[in-house]
Amino acid sequence: MDKLEKPQIICHVEQALNYNVYETRWIPCSAKFIVLGAEPRGTGVIQIYEISSGKVDIVKQAHKNAALKCGTFGASSLRERYLATGDFEGKMQIWNLEDLFKPIYSVNAHKEIINAIDGIGGQSIGCGAPEIVTGSRDGSVKVWDPRQKEKPVAIMEPDEGEVRRDCWTVTFGNSYNSEERIVCAGYDNGDIKMFDLKAMSVRWETNVKNGVCGLEFDRKDIKMNKLVATTLEATFHVFDTTVQHPKKGFASLSEKAHKSTIWLPRHLPQNRDVFATCGGTGSICLWKYSYPPNRVKEYDGAKIGVMGSVQLLQNTVLSTQPVSSFDWSPDKLGLGICSAFDQAVRVIIVTKLNLL
Repeated sequence: MDKLEKPQIICHVEQALNYNVYETRWIPCSAKFIVLGAEPRGTGVIQIYEISSGKVDIVKQAHKNAALKCGTFGASSLRERYLATGDFEGKMQIWNLEDLFKPIYSVNAHKEIINAIDGIGGQSIGCGAPEIVTGSRDGSVKVWDPRQKEKPVAIMEPDEGEVRRDCWTVTFGNSYNSEERIVCAGYDNGDIKMFDLKAMSVRWETNVKNGVCGLEFDRKDIKMNKLVATTLEATFHVFDTTVQHPKKGFASLSEKAHKSTIWLPRHLPQNRDVFATCGGTGSICLWKYSYPPNRVKEYDGAKIGVMGSVQLLQNTVLSTQPVSSFDWSPDKLGLGICSAFDQAVRVIIVTKLNLL
């Protein structure tokens, strides 16, 4: 691809903050985004910002007793746009953005910090109940239905006496109808586990030898297509999840990038084959996956997937510190928001994505 034809990653607005930011999310159907984090004294903060005339203005903020680690709008309808958060004390709460001082749902979900949260069912029409999944340092992964108080609808954790690994990341997928649903979880020892919520069993597991920092399906509300896992030691893995071989599992490829920990992957909502990865060196890389001519072949008497290839479209360094969160705008192609551990959030614009 010619240099001038490549997408360009441009930092549009940079906003310095006075606390550590752990999560940034676009508020659906708006020019606003939320920022979650931890203040120096150990308390938490939620802020809402709006983009206006080339700058960002703070619209609303609220302080919390516990530092906030993660958040998602995935289980809420576009009309309600409720925010679900996980905090350092293991509490999962749901907030109406009109009133950030009293949660509409609150549960002591875990005994330790909630590292990751994801939601599904809210923004999809007719694809099952609204559900939230949380993953914690206590080694458990729990699925919650906001309509059901106190108790999770599913718990995935080691048996009594087994070693509990720190769960770093969780994601939903395969929600193409009201019955099917998959949860994938990544752990500090490199384990990736795929839980089938319909069958309530482990459908597939593997170990990628390095702690799994981020997991994301290219789309949550279609039949499983691709899963990207990012890890410590500068490697990410792409799994083709369309065909599962009885012995070999899913076909996969590995790619080195960033020369540091790769914190997370984020697929472009408007094109599932384009995704960004965020690195510990303060860099963002933009990738495109290309499918092979034939995605399935026979192996050992059964079908197995055939991997394509990934191409680096662009990379840029935005910060001197790790990029800890990233979110594409679901409404505006190429608009993104990210945060780094230099206590700043940045609105970015990625050009020429419509040409890919």
